[in-house]
Amino acid sequence: MRNVAIVQPESAARRRLFLVAAVVACGTVATGLAFQRDSKGAWVGLLDEHPAIEYTTRPPRDRIAELNRALDAGQASLTFEPQTGYLRSVLRALQVPVESQMLVLSRTGVQRLVTSPANPRALYYNDAVAVGFIRGSPFLELVAHDPEQGAVFYTINQRDTPRPAFSRQTACLTCHVAATTLEVPGFMTRSLRTAPDGNLKLRLGSHHVDHRTPIAQRWGGWFVTGRHGRMPHLGNVVTNAADAPVSLVPGGALNARTLDGAVDLSGYLSGHSDVVALAVFDHQTRALNLLTRLAWEARVAAHEGTPVDSPMVNGLVTDLVDYLLFVDEAPLDGGLRGGSGFAEWFSAQGVRDVRGRSLHQLDLDTRLLRYPCSYTIYSPAFEALPPPVKIAVFRRLQQVLSGAGGAPKYARLSASDRQAVREILRATRPDAVEFIH
Repeated sequence: MRNVAIVQPESAARRRLFLVAAVVACGTVATGLAFQRDSKGAWVGLLDEHPAIEYTTRPPRDRIAELNRALDAGQASLTFEPQTGYLRSVLRALQVPVESQMLVLSRTGVQRLVTSPANPRALYYNDAVAVGFIRGSPFLELVAHDPEQGAVFYTINQRDTPRPAFSRQTACLTCHVAATTLEVPGFMTRSLRTAPDGNLKLRLGSHHVDHRTPIAQRWGGWFVTGRHGRMPHLGNVVTNAADAPVSLVPGGALNARTLDGAVDLSGYLSGHSDVVALAVFDHQTRALNLLTRLAWEARVAAHEGTPVDSPMVNGLVTDLVDYLLFVDEAPLDGGLRGGSGFAEWFSAQGVRDVRGRSLHQLDLDTRLLRYPCSYTIYSPAFEALPPPVKIAVFRRLQQVLSGAGGAPKYARLSASDRQAVREILRATRPDAVEFIH
């Protein structure tokens, strides 16, 4: 679907302001929407504003929106605690494990002014929600993956009140709609060098991270606990005035079992920033963004009356299947071992076949998952794909898993891996049985 103009991250905010200014100048929203089509009526505006998407105006159906409705109806409640406010109660309500805690030491995000290596931002997540907490901050920040609309952003005030509620935020789109999120409202993880106060040193470079990123380029600006063998990473350090890395962990930045002596974590729910939790999150972010972009392109095509199996949609199907099958995954050398209990929690999730196999089973020695197919294939976002697109994904999966992928990169999928993934999918996804043999 090439009628949609895809902007680069540097120009996205400027283009959004330009389009808003045009709407105001023309006087009505309807006129503004007309402005976003060319002389032949083809859509040339921002993807999230297309009539088939309407990101900011359609009511969300994500887990936080559902919890908000339950709170408003008196069907749910949240408990305020002196040190952490609503954090623990929100995590319970959204089924987010404390063991997933990851600690950001860089001054990034909406609360960058109160974030630092001495006061890190804690992130907790599950398969569809992430919750951010900073000690002493006036609010929690949250992002939920809506099955149809992608990432939706919220805050909740850290003030004891009889009727707590989440407030949706759209200003986050300035950063969270970019090339790295595939130009949809999405998740992102970055690896950056930071000064001792947590401010960024962008001139030293940065990396946008997913499971394809070598471990050596990951986790700059993050604390990292756990074992990772011989693999270096960029976590647990700041960069001094001479641009040299300085470890924040007394025993050294690598293979840090504890953050004792690195930061005072009183008031946080855990003393870990688990390396396995970090690695799983790195994978999950791009998977969810790919699902959102694919679904949006299909919806736009259907609305515009163009073929759903367009080159754009077919290309995204191929990209999604490659990513689901970890075709370009960066190898692990020496393995990952966390200490928070996250690996155990994660491995217990998901559905299993009659042999007890699950796409949530971790490997962690040479790769992330025991069976190289992403658990996000069970996500609400995957379920929300239009039926023709879902079938196209299953057919492409069959093509690659049968050995007919047609590119040398698929050779890394062994015959036993292909067979195991096919068997697990046939046993746990009844709608795939017709297409995956």
